[in-house]
Amino acid sequence: MYRKITVFLEEWKISKHRKPLILQGARQVGKTYSILEFGRTHYENVAYFNFETNPKLNKIFEENISPAYLIPLLSHTAGQTIVREKTLIIFDEVQLCERALTSLKYFCEDAPDYHIIVAGSLLGVAVNRAKYSFPVGKVDMKTMYPMDMEEFMTAQGEDVLVKQIKTCFQTDTPLPSVLHDAAMQLYRQYLIVGGMPECVMQFAQTKDYILVRHIQETLLAGYLNDMSKYNNLNEIKKTRLTYDNITVQLSKKNTRFQYKLLKKGGRASEFENAIEWLCLSGIVSQVYRVEQIRKPLENYRDIDAFKIYVSDLGLLCAKKNLTANDILYMAEEISDFKGGMAENYVHVQLTINGYASYYWESGRSAEIDFIIQHGGRLIPIEVKSADNTKAKSLKLYMETYKPAYAIKLSAKNFSFENGIKTVPLYAAFCI
Repeated sequence: MYRKITVFLEEWKISKHRKPLILQGARQVGKTYSILEFGRTHYENVAYFNFETNPKLNKIFEENISPAYLIPLLSHTAGQTIVREKTLIIFDEVQLCERALTSLKYFCEDAPDYHIIVAGSLLGVAVNRAKYSFPVGKVDMKTMYPMDMEEFMTAQGEDVLVKQIKTCFQTDTPLPSVLHDAAMQLYRQYLIVGGMPECVMQFAQTKDYILVRHIQETLLAGYLNDMSKYNNLNEIKKTRLTYDNITVQLSKKNTRFQYKLLKKGGRASEFENAIEWLCLSGIVSQVYRVEQIRKPLENYRDIDAFKIYVSDLGLLCAKKNLTANDILYMAEEISDFKGGMAENYVHVQLTINGYASYYWESGRSAEIDFIIQHGGRLIPIEVKSADNTKAKSLKLYMETYKPAYAIKLSAKNFSFENGIKTVPLYAAFCI
């Protein structure tokens, strides 16, 4: 399956300023598959080392981590000669060997001609508790996410539709109604399946939602296992409680995260470590409220007011135990959850596209779901789960701050009117 990360990897390979690359991201987002496929198609050979399946590898790094010492040992272990610029060296699950992570500094300084990519599912967590120094400034870093809506549609053989959607986004012209309806159906399918590559591949091959749900439940069990395996003993219960509660928070009219919904009398001091662990592991992310609409937005965030979104929509629906028909027909029973789910979906697409997003409130009377910086401008984004056109908050924001334009995502077709760019939900990946 096509992954956009390939374009980044190709640019990394030919860069004059290339350093060892750390590819991080949540479990099962496709890191290993993508770098192995890249190695097979862009190098003469691949030397692959997995610290989870082969714990004995750690011994190689115990005595000496200079490239001159490591390369012969790694060549012997891999059963093939590692050649400068022609072999891709891959360290997988590198969070299990912190010395291997530290060695990247010396590969950067002493042996830059060796091409190295390291991958880790819980690198954020591992680095946070590192015994050894992290190679700051000596590595390139990239975060990989689940497949976005464009990659999902491409996996379903909808390449032509993707091109038409991109054209309509650029020109603000409506997609023909038949194609618009088909794309909205694909959007709803994406909400159910999500972007985990194994789930997307299974759905592309079988269109069987039950099989997809079985994979999702396995992935969720793996996440719960990680919370026990890589976490402080005192934090395990709090981390699980926080993760389980996110779907509850997204079902509220006000999706701002509330500690009191975790447990009666819950406070930030009790759960902030659990939230940090979930964010570092790539399972969730926080979106903070901004107190002022000024650049840089980061300077004006309110650290006590935030929302939490999960990294994959399919896992969100599996966690909520929603059936495929609930989503495909947007059943009345899930009406409280529709808004939070649409918000979560848009946030995932924005994050994959590299945006740091925030939200804005005016007292309790108005709220803008996302504020992003695009092309040097601060752009407000309003998200509606259906095709209703009322956007009082957006009108108030535009009157107050007079942005260059605003974006409204909903089930309506493409258009541009009164400074508002209307974008169908399925086209959020175009932003």
